[in-house]
Amino acid sequence: MVSTLAQEQSGAEQEQPRQYATHDVVNQPPPLPPYDASDDTALLEGLRREGAGWAEEDIRRLGLRAGSAEAQEWAELANRYEPELRTHDRYGNRVDEVEFHPSWHHLMRVAVAEGLAAAPWADRRPGAHVARTAGGMVWGHTEAGHGCPTSMTYAAVPVLRRQPELAKVYEPLLTSREYEPGLRVPTDKRGLLAGMGMTEKQGGSDVRTNTTTATPTAEPGVYTLRGHKWFTSAPMCDVFLVLAQAPGGLSCFLVPRVLPDGSRNTFRIQRLKDKLGNRSNASSEPEFDGTVAWLVGPEGRGVKTIIEMVNCTRLDCVMMSATLMRKTLVEAGHHARHRSAFGARLLDQPLMRNVLADLALESEAATTLTLRLAGAADRAVRGEPGEVAFRRIATAVGKYWVTKRGPAFTAEALECLGGNGYVEESGMPRHYREAPLLSIWEGSGNVNALDVLRALSREPGTADALFAELALAQGADARLDAAVTRLKGLLTGGSEAGARRLVELMALTLQASLLVRHAPAPVADAFCATRLGGDWGHAFGTLPDAADVDAILGRALPGER
Repeated sequence: MVSTLAQEQSGAEQEQPRQYATHDVVNQPPPLPPYDASDDTALLEGLRREGAGWAEEDIRRLGLRAGSAEAQEWAELANRYEPELRTHDRYGNRVDEVEFHPSWHHLMRVAVAEGLAAAPWADRRPGAHVARTAGGMVWGHTEAGHGCPTSMTYAAVPVLRRQPELAKVYEPLLTSREYEPGLRVPTDKRGLLAGMGMTEKQGGSDVRTNTTTATPTAEPGVYTLRGHKWFTSAPMCDVFLVLAQAPGGLSCFLVPRVLPDGSRNTFRIQRLKDKLGNRSNASSEPEFDGTVAWLVGPEGRGVKTIIEMVNCTRLDCVMMSATLMRKTLVEAGHHARHRSAFGARLLDQPLMRNVLADLALESEAATTLTLRLAGAADRAVRGEPGEVAFRRIATAVGKYWVTKRGPAFTAEALECLGGNGYVEESGMPRHYREAPLLSIWEGSGNVNALDVLRALSREPGTADALFAELALAQGADARLDAAVTRLKGLLTGGSEAGARRLVELMALTLQASLLVRHAPAPVADAFCATRLGGDWGHAFGTLPDAADVDAILGRALPGER
């Protein structure tokens, strides 16, 4: 009887209309993946212009892979399942290993295989460093954390070249396209990754106050280190460049995790850092106690030795900030294309179009400058004097400004998604948390602004190189010409307290000059009118009515109509 009654009730329910269908999903954008992360006109034009057009096919292929559902899932999982520190094995032996989710290794394997680590140093083709930067800008659409070890590996090679006998051993392995995780004797592996350990509690960016000591051994060039680093990223790397106080002053050293005899070098990881963002990447506090290290460069010249590393990692900070801008703009444009409000698509509403066009201007300026800096790096490596000087000052300028713009940009792009952008599932909070890191890493805003002043005072050729670049656009836009005149005035009467104001104007004139020369007129005109001419508000989305918003969006978001 009970069974029959239940069946009758069930049948009656099936016949009734769906009165409680409250979860029908309408007016929500479809998932973005799969998409083409290389579908970026400014990036591809810059790639060709800076001498790496030969890499375009590879960049386009990598862009499709970066935008695939698989790669985007790797990125999400690598950040959801964060690295874990294992200090001891089950028997109580010290191991100091970091364990990662498989998705991290998938991301790393692709990045290394695609030459996004140190491979350009083994590539004799002009434009090799530009191709790497462009590759980073499309593969960076996955996630930013794994870009840290690839960046440091890239930057380690020119430093090691200061000690040819070490470079002979390690450079072929650092420039390899083989990703081989795990701690083993470095020379027994097919490929290596490099990290760095500079920062200590005592001084932060003031590395000359470091207290880690280096004591010479009986073997020439070999020392033992004792000290504690406050921030060392990617402790799972094979070798590290470390600063320590030798008898002759602050010096640079190479520290392998595993020694040539197969024993573990002393590299006690005290803890992993609980960071705001960049959570897929392990950052640590290692302790050195009798740690074996090899001297790189002369004693007492540690800062001078690592300066080439700083040039490389600062370029990567600019690159990753520009990448975050582009990625979040793509996400915002996709949402606006598919979401409706008040009877119209967001993308068709004038104020939203103004916001997206303003973001598009900022993104294109960042991308264009990034690739110009990569071109300078490539040509500086090949010994072009003017490019050496330009790279020296422009990289510091770009690092200051583009990374400063990143957090405000990602916040505005997130807001384009409204509440949808504020939930973790959208991915936008992860991008937002990542953005401030790039302004802090390799010198905060003040450090970079003061470095520009240092370059101007100690290396007079840097100012000449910057103004030679700006002169290439002379006469093309009156607002740009006026800004260059103002810049010259600031240079003659500037002060340390005004360093940020000076560097900001340097960055804006440099970006404007590049856009005037290389971008379509609507893009260049709107940038000059707002960023230099003052016809702008204090937030994104305040372009003047005269701005050709349709042309700007048509270039930045292909197929947006």
